[in-house]
Amino acid sequence: MSFVDLHSHVLYDLDDGSRDLAMSLEMLDALAKLGVEEQCVTPHQKAGQYLPSWDRVEHAYTQVDGARQAHHPTLRLGAENMWDHVFFERLEHNTFPTYADSKAFLVEVPPQVLPPNLTERLFALRLAGRVPVLAHPERYHALWDDEARAVELRRSCVFQIDLPALAGFHGRREAKQARHFVEAGLAAAVATDAHEPGDVEQAEQGLAWIAKRLGSSVADRLFGAAPRAILAGEFLD
Repeated sequence: MSFVDLHSHVLYDLDDGSRDLAMSLEMLDALAKLGVEEQCVTPHQKAGQYLPSWDRVEHAYTQVDGARQAHHPTLRLGAENMWDHVFFERLEHNTFPTYADSKAFLVEVPPQVLPPNLTERLFALRLAGRVPVLAHPERYHALWDDEARAVELRRSCVFQIDLPALAGFHGRREAKQARHFVEAGLAAAVATDAHEPGDVEQAEQGLAWIAKRLGSSVADRLFGAAPRAILAGEFLD
């Protein structure tokens, strides 16, 4: 089974991900070894911290795509949009970055408090034909031990779980929540969220946890068929 990774910071010198082209290629080596066929590269778009211009993003994408080898995954450009005033302004003008050639887009929110009206606004985007992909919901404190709230939010977006979190690398509480989302069927897809080569090794352990706990077919679906369907514009219930 070949995999599709919806979330990574492979592009260099843009955010807290890859530092240079050499590291980007090292990450692609590791991702290819993991079995990733298509790699979505999703640099942060986050006001006040990581907000590289789109020209810089496209330049880095062109450089990495031009340097990748035949055995490396193909690349699809996207972004990790923070739920902030920059995103709202772009939303108003329908200029926020999505996955290339897709109606799906990746979004994150601050971990401590869910923004007001998040569910309603995401649902409106879903009704408009978009597929909101919520990055690492296992980090969001408001969803911890609040199953009803998680289920309600899940109706408005698809949950993308970080594989390293499943293996326990992002904290004990985050691991508990990530595993619950997968076991309860609330997870639509999993991703590496790789910032450096070592993150891919951690992701491999997370994938092994799914295969051991729920079977290899579930691992293949969450890291293969489901991401492909999401990129094709399907909202996975």
